[in-house]
Amino acid sequence: MVPRVYVPWGNVGYVFLYKGGIIMSLRKELEDLKLKVSQQIEQAKTLKELDDIRVDTLGKKGPITKVLRGMKDLSADERPIVGASANEIRDALITQIKEKKHELEMQALNDALAQESIDVTLPSRRVKRGVRHILSQTQEEIEDIFLSMGYKIVEGFEVESDHYNFERMNLPKGHPARDMQDTFYISEEILLRTHTSPVQARVMEEHDFSKGGLRMISPGCVFRRDTDDATHSHQFHQIEGLVIDKGITMGDLKGTLEFVIKKIFGDERQIRLRPSFFPFTEPSVEIDVSCFKCEGKGCNVCKYTGWIEILGAGMVHPKVLKMSQIDPEVYAGFAFGLGQERIAMLRFGINDIRGFYTNDMRFSEQFARL
Repeated sequence: MVPRVYVPWGNVGYVFLYKGGIIMSLRKELEDLKLKVSQQIEQAKTLKELDDIRVDTLGKKGPITKVLRGMKDLSADERPIVGASANEIRDALITQIKEKKHELEMQALNDALAQESIDVTLPSRRVKRGVRHILSQTQEEIEDIFLSMGYKIVEGFEVESDHYNFERMNLPKGHPARDMQDTFYISEEILLRTHTSPVQARVMEEHDFSKGGLRMISPGCVFRRDTDDATHSHQFHQIEGLVIDKGITMGDLKGTLEFVIKKIFGDERQIRLRPSFFPFTEPSVEIDVSCFKCEGKGCNVCKYTGWIEILGAGMVHPKVLKMSQIDPEVYAGFAFGLGQERIAMLRFGINDIRGFYTNDMRFSEQFARL
C-alpha cells in the first residue's frame, strides 16, 4: 500500500499527498504564479501591457492551463483538489485584471480631458459677426416693399430654354433685339438666362385667372456675354415684376413704380417716363429718378441732366399674353425690370460694379448692418 501524508490546503481542509509530493508541488507552483502575476498586473502602465499579461497567464499556452492539463496524471481523488486550487487562483487573477483595466481606462480618460481642458481665465477670442452682402440686403428690401403690396415672389431656373427666354418674350430667332442680350449657350436651345422674364412666362401658363389677377416679382441672377468694366458685368442680378388683371393701365404702372422708388430713394424723389422700346412690352418706357445728389440741378452723377435712368418698364405686349393663352381683349398688364447692382450703386455712391464680386472685405464691411 502506498503511504499517504495529510497536509492542510487553503480552505479545502486536509488533503492527502502521495509520498512523492505531487500535489504539494503543484500548489506551490500555483501560489508562486499568483504572486508573480499579481505584481505584474499592479505594475502595468497601459491597457496593452495588461492584455499581454492576461494572454500570457490565462491563455491556451499559459501556466494555469498547463497545470490543468497535467491533472490527467492525478488520481480521481486528487483532481478536484488541484482543480479547485487552480480555478480559485485563475478567478482571483481575472478579477484583479478587470479592476486594473478599469483603473487604466479612467486614467486615460482623465489624461485626455486634461489635454482638452480650456483655461477659462484666458480672454476669449473675438468672433467676427457675419452680415448679409449688400446685394442680398438690397434684394430683401425690395422684396419687402412688393410683399407689402400683395405681390408674390417666384424664383426660376438660371439655365433656361431658348423658347422661354426669347421666343415667349416676343423675340423669335433672328430678331435683332437678341443681339442686346447675347448670352452663354450650353446648346443651340439651352442657355443661361438673360433676364428673369422666363419665370413670368411659366407663371402665366399656370395661373388660374378665374381666381383673380396675377401680381409677382421674380428675382435672380442673369447672364449676358459682356465685357466686364466699371459699369458692366457678364453676371448680375435682376428683379422683374409682372401684373396682369382686368383694367390695368399705364397709370397703374406709374403709380406702382413711383411708390417703390420713393420707398427706396426717399419721398423727395420724383420720376419721369420716357418712351423706349422692348420687344415684350408695348408701349415701353424708361423710368428716370430725379438726381439725389444735385436735386435735379445737374451734376456729374446725372450727367448734368438732373435725372438718372433707373429701370425699364411697359405694358405687356398682346402677343406675349396670347402665347400664354391670355385674352388681351379681357386682360392687360404691365412689366418692369430693375437691377440690384444699379440700385445699390446709386444709393451708396459705388462707382465700380466689380466691387460687389471681388470679395474684398474692406468693401463689404462698409455696408454691414449692425
